[in-house]
Amino acid sequence: MSQGVRRGRRSGTSDTRGHIVSAARNLFALHGYDGVSLRHIARAASVDAALVHHYFDGKDDLFAACIDLPADPAEVLANVVSAAPEDRAEVLILTLLNLWESPAQAALLALVRGAVGSHTQAALVREVLRRRILNLVAAGLDDADVRGALAASQLIGLMMARYVIKLDPLASATHEEVVRLVEPTIKRYLTGVL
Repeated sequence: MSQGVRRGRRSGTSDTRGHIVSAARNLFALHGYDGVSLRHIARAASVDAALVHHYFDGKDDLFAACIDLPADPAEVLANVVSAAPEDRAEVLILTLLNLWESPAQAALLALVRGAVGSHTQAALVREVLRRRILNLVAAGLDDADVRGALAASQLIGLMMARYVIKLDPLASATHEEVVRLVEPTIKRYLTGVL
């Protein structure tokens, strides 16, 4: 009889859900979202695949648990997605400013700081940006991948300068001032000639 993955519940009082998340986090960081299956994660966590389904509603749910996002990107960005392309930049900037000034700020700061200090966390954040945020923001635009990445580069820099480094006068600027300064660049990235 060959040695395989042990079936059933883990022995002892271990945190099975935590082991699954840890294994998934490592695999997502190494192979990206598309390069990992739930069976692959189950093998790495030494559990039956059914146990992964017991704790998580699917790969998206497990991936979200690996990142521990403070808010659902689809909900947060709903008004951005529904905005006309020519208005999307302004709506996106205001949405991000409001999110960063909400109770979610502490979790966002932890996420950014973790991504800066950890290759694993950076890889996970990159996947979240690509799959759950940029796909929504650039939906329906020509060259969506390039446009989304360019907009993200500007917005990540803005959030780092304003909320992490607290670089004035940007950190103390009103929302209206930030929109006036940044919106033309984001708008060009989303709808202008590249």
